[in-house]
Amino acid sequence: MTETLSPAPRPAHRLIPSQFPPIGLFDTVATAADLTAVMDLVGWTNDRLVADRIDRLSQSEWVYGRPNASIVMAAFLHVPPTGARFNGAELGAWYAAADLTTAATEVGHHLRREAVARGLTELKRKYRAYTARLEGEYVDIRGLQASLPALYAPDSYAESQPYGEGVRASRNDGILYDSVRLRGGICVAAYRPSKIEDVVQADHFEITVWADRRTIDVRKLKSGK
Repeated sequence: MTETLSPAPRPAHRLIPSQFPPIGLFDTVATAADLTAVMDLVGWTNDRLVADRIDRLSQSEWVYGRPNASIVMAAFLHVPPTGARFNGAELGAWYAAADLTTAATEVGHHLRREAVARGLTELKRKYRAYTARLEGEYVDIRGLQASLPALYAPDSYAESQPYGEGVRASRNDGILYDSVRLRGGICVAAYRPSKIEDVVQADHFEITVWADRRTIDVRKLKSGK
């Protein structure tokens, strides 16, 4: 099958839990050497996983010296133990959506899974919204659920993770795909930190889910909350 390449949605929206503060480690350093020294100083490299992950990124892909660089790099260096749909546990990716509704639905799904795993009837969490301009070309698998069902499996990443890592290893910049959680939604997994540009923090939201229903309550918070 010949791959179709498409641009990412502009802007692309991402929600990040507010419990992870936007520490500006990567924002202020001027060179890769400075970044390595600062990481040693603050103890980032004491986390062997983080040190190993940044070593998997070419220095040309390290993002530093610009606003919200730390937000970008954290997406690649702090990874769930089981990975995500299109990445394994060795290195993360920047997941985003074409609109906030899709981003909130994707986040809400994983929040509900957490509630079930923890035996909670209800779970709420605050998030910061970010917009970004994703440069490059993305392997476009939208509309291919019937021909590539394993990549869209709702409860398994067994096939989608190796596929995604294959795309990362190629010259392509990521994957553009249909949301598995919201019909009509569009998502993107971006693999090149250097092409995640103009990252801007937007509004704050509180998302509430319930273990026994699919309802997702999204409430925009006033400034300062």
